[in-house]
Amino acid sequence: MPSLRVGFIGLGNQGKPIAAHLAPAGFETTVYDVVEAPMAELAADGAKAAKSPREVGANADVVGICVPEDKHVLAVVLGEDGLLAGMSPGGVILIHSTVLPDTASQVESAAKEQGIAVVDACVTGGEARAKVKQITYLIGGDEAAVDKARPYFEATSEVPIIHAGELGNGAKLKLCINLITYIQWAAAYESLHLAKAAGLPVEVLEAAGKSNGQITPMMQQYMTGLKLPPEVRSNEDFQALMRNHTAIAEKDLTWVLQLARTNGLRLPVAGLVSQSMARFYGVIEEEEGA
Repeated sequence: MPSLRVGFIGLGNQGKPIAAHLAPAGFETTVYDVVEAPMAELAADGAKAAKSPREVGANADVVGICVPEDKHVLAVVLGEDGLLAGMSPGGVILIHSTVLPDTASQVESAAKEQGIAVVDACVTGGEARAKVKQITYLIGGDEAAVDKARPYFEATSEVPIIHAGELGNGAKLKLCINLITYIQWAAAYESLHLAKAAGLPVEVLEAAGKSNGQITPMMQQYMTGLKLPPEVRSNEDFQALMRNHTAIAEKDLTWVLQLARTNGLRLPVAGLVSQSMARFYGVIEEEEGA
């Protein structure tokens, strides 16, 4: 059984399937979320449910964080009952959330005073890939810290990690990758609607795009959602999911544009796409008000 103790904070759509691999791999695992249900589910598979991030830190050498936004990362690490209040020197904090590079640096500044390392280990691949250990870790940070966390990475994904260099580079890489994703959504959305408006069967568009490689597998998956029946797309559960996807996309693209401004770059296409994500995800309220 692995001697490394691991922890995980944030058991949402992406975090729970990542964390679910840890206890079955033999790690002593402690998890935390503000919602009880996913903790209970993982506890049934061998994990220990904690009452606070501090408790996770006190029982783990390596802790993954997969919470929605930068402010949540800072809260679970720096709060009164945060990770740093419980973790011992020599520990490693892995930030899986899509954050600004400066957020990773802020966490590191506080953590290094206690002898704790920080790695921005952003993830890409989504819930489905996380379930089958096919996510990709985009990593920035010290090589020694990455090596200490390697058993954790290997237990949760069969895809080799991509070490992008120093702390913050994982976050930068994730923002660049997400920009590609959302621009693909825009291309798929507009080409599909143009085909429909012009009387061209969508199946013909897809066949042509797949044949010449322009419609990627990710775009195919996105287009499948666009073709769902109206009664499915208007269902409140579906709409709630799309609103959540939209909020995440708008946050990510805001960070993309901020990173661009910081580096003296203009990204006009990113700006246009950021204003249209609700439409691309089919959020009905936004479409009615357009």
